[in-house]
Amino acid sequence: MKKTFALIAAVVAAALAFVWFSREPQWDWSLPGDVPAPQVPPDNPMNSAKVELGRRLFYDIRLSGNETMSCATCHIQALAFTDGVSRSIGSTGVAHPRSSMSLVNVAYASRLTWANPLLDRLEDQALIPLLGDRPVEMGLRNGERRFAELLRSEPNYSELVRQAFPGDADPHSLLNGVRAIAAFVRTINSFNAPYDRYLRGDTDALSQSAERGMDLFFSERLECFHCHGGFNFTDSTTHAGSDVDRVGYHNTGLYNLNEVGAYPADNTGLFDMTGEPRDMGRFKAPSLRNIAVSAPYMHDGSVATLADVIANYERGGRLIEDGEHAGDGRLSPYKSEFVTGFELTPGERADLLAFLESLTDDSVLTDPKFSNPFVP
Repeated sequence: MKKTFALIAAVVAAALAFVWFSREPQWDWSLPGDVPAPQVPPDNPMNSAKVELGRRLFYDIRLSGNETMSCATCHIQALAFTDGVSRSIGSTGVAHPRSSMSLVNVAYASRLTWANPLLDRLEDQALIPLLGDRPVEMGLRNGERRFAELLRSEPNYSELVRQAFPGDADPHSLLNGVRAIAAFVRTINSFNAPYDRYLRGDTDALSQSAERGMDLFFSERLECFHCHGGFNFTDSTTHAGSDVDRVGYHNTGLYNLNEVGAYPADNTGLFDMTGEPRDMGRFKAPSLRNIAVSAPYMHDGSVATLADVIANYERGGRLIEDGEHAGDGRLSPYKSEFVTGFELTPGERADLLAFLESLTDDSVLTDPKFSNPFVP
């Protein structure tokens, strides 16, 4: 009996030792001391093989049905992982009703996409562009089989997926593929803009114009910070250790069709999910980090420049004088209470633009660890 107990104890001790020594070290996010770590789902812990696998899959055009586009087609690194067009175009040439959102710091987003309150995990969201058909984005038909075949047939992928998911008897699966993509995307973090360096004590990081613009941005007079506040310049934020996720959707007076507050039928915002009139035209306030390189703006890319964005908010809503979308957004019954309008001098407009431009982090736009591994 004693020998049996001793043998059991030895086996348990060996198993515990194996688990302890084979665990991947805690992921190094390389974040400034004043920035919290992102949330990571318990069922998809970070490891280096998984992140590298995800980076390769992110840039692989074989994940689209006709092998013409990858995730990176609509999320270009130099454009803060947006695509520079008003409405993204899918692999079959069909236009999406909305513009491509930046993936920079998306690990901190409490909700994903422009107006779906149900999507709060990158692992779930990744399935929509891959497999969705209304509209077709990447159009990966027979997704589970195609993904598994790719992971098995590509020697580099097969090795990486086994390293990334060592506990799986057969790790070559669509589920593990999207887990890897999500892990890579979580690493795309940006906290080295001139604004960040200024906050850390580099008083020369901001021009005097940008400093004045910063004061305007955070003033009650302009109200910008109510929807674009916090370390990620958005009110839809979460992070490791958060007790409550912050989630915000807002109608900014972009449209007022028929003077009853309506938005174009293919882009009604949160209303499309809830059917509640008060949700008409409510969209998530995106992060303003790297905003100067992610034009055109708003959920449908209908505002060409940052100067135009400021002009709309200054007016208290956009005026469209003619055409199918004619209407005065300033008079919308569903407009946010924070979009009331304000007056700026030409100098103040230039200062506010200078501050917004100071939120550009050049390093995230060029860092090789986020770049296309298939391009030398």
